[in-house]
Amino acid sequence: MSPKPLAIVLAAGKGTRMKSELPKVLLPVCGRPMIHFVLDALDRAGFEDKVVVVGHRGDLVRDALKDRGDAISFVEQREQLGTGHAVMQCRQQLAGRQGPVIVVAGDSPLLQSSSLQKLLGHFEERRPALLLGTLVKDCPTGLGRILRDESGQFIGIVEEKDASEAQRRIGEVNMSTYLFNGPDLIDALDRLDNRNVQGEYYLTDCAAILHRGGRPVEALPVLESCEALSINNPDELRQVDTAMRQLGYTVVTP
Repeated sequence: MSPKPLAIVLAAGKGTRMKSELPKVLLPVCGRPMIHFVLDALDRAGFEDKVVVVGHRGDLVRDALKDRGDAISFVEQREQLGTGHAVMQCRQQLAGRQGPVIVVAGDSPLLQSSSLQKLLGHFEERRPALLLGTLVKDCPTGLGRILRDESGQFIGIVEEKDASEAQRRIGEVNMSTYLFNGPDLIDALDRLDNRNVQGEYYLTDCAAILHRGGRPVEALPVLESCEALSINNPDELRQVDTAMRQLGYTVVTP
């Protein structure tokens, strides 16, 4: 029997552009704090054990989730030093973990359990060090492109600002959905550094670290188009709320 999968949900962001004092993950869509939809999708996909990384007003996040029946533990990211730094705070929960570990954003309420199940099934079959959940977009502007060799194997991610004209025409994009093999995640975190302009630790860099180290990294374009909808400002929040209502999500009224 395979070890139980673990989910790490990144929920420490302030969401400065949202013009709200609430942690971003608590802003409502369809009448519920958006993080609930992320946790629901993880539940349905078989990720029973969850770690939620909190930061800005983390007490509010804990309180909002206290009545869920999930097996949720919390860790605190006291400084906002990047996504890799957020996952570093979960070392205690990762210690000795042999199975799959998925890392997702708590502000992605359109995360689909069907996509997660496809990723988990592929992971169980292939056992890569890291499996990236990707999406093919007609208009990939602003997103990191997935690079593959002539045989179709993953060789890297290039951010748009660093991409050549040819690379910018690539439609397959990174959507920050990472399914790691537990020991490989710990190894990559140990080698992660913050030598960049922002001085932050980026989880994206783990793909390059593992690939350079000869560990198998794969990308699977199974995410649905709705999962590309992001929430970075109040207008996008309204757009996602509208899309979810149109898709038939249950609306909770006060």
